[in-house]
Amino acid sequence: MDIILVPGFWLDGSAWDEVVPVLTAAGHTPRAVTLPGLESADADRSGIHLADHVDAVVAAIDAVPGDAPVALVGHSAGGGLVYAASDRRPERVARVVYVDSGPFAEGQAVNADLPADVVDHELPAWSDFEEQDLVGLTDELRARFRERAVPQPGATVREGHHLGDDLRRLDIRSTVIACEMPGSALRELMGTGHPYVVELSKLHDYEIVDLPTGHWPMFSRPADLGAAIVAAVGR
Repeated sequence: MDIILVPGFWLDGSAWDEVVPVLTAAGHTPRAVTLPGLESADADRSGIHLADHVDAVVAAIDAVPGDAPVALVGHSAGGGLVYAASDRRPERVARVVYVDSGPFAEGQAVNADLPADVVDHELPAWSDFEEQDLVGLTDELRARFRERAVPQPGATVREGHHLGDDLRRLDIRSTVIACEMPGSALRELMGTGHPYVVELSKLHDYEIVDLPTGHWPMFSRPADLGAAIVAAVGR
């Protein structure tokens, strides 16, 4: 199966480099996406909007030959992108996999309060992250991450997602790979109606599997992440 891989903030398609061989060995065709404005540190991000990122994922679906179903994998904020893309192409998507992420609801943004004049949203200092975010991210991995990090287009942080097909997208089989927060905690949140998981609660067919590590398992546990994706797609 063609598996479209969408990274989270500050990363291009190469973030999946150590996951791709696991998917390929299992007989799949991975397609890692570099989103608009993330091509390089020198890219012009002033005109990049959230809709451009959703369009890029939809274009990746459309680029798969024929009408064979695809799987979408989104890490972190990429989860909102793959969910929105599945809303646009529900007939093409066999499964959505959320890596330490989940679907974003109508109008939901990562940070609607990011100041309007921020064009380049830089990777913060490590001290600004929660301790559980960084589990498994060694000093060497942190250095490699920061060296490759690209500023996130500010508008993609502030703008909310928009959805249209309220029927078919909810039927798409989905898997949440829970990393920094265990699946049991996610299920407890779902019982409270927490906004982080309100859209996940609406899905008709989903599972939550645990992969204990920090927020970037493609760096801290790439082989295990690849195996979890293969298992999800296989189901």
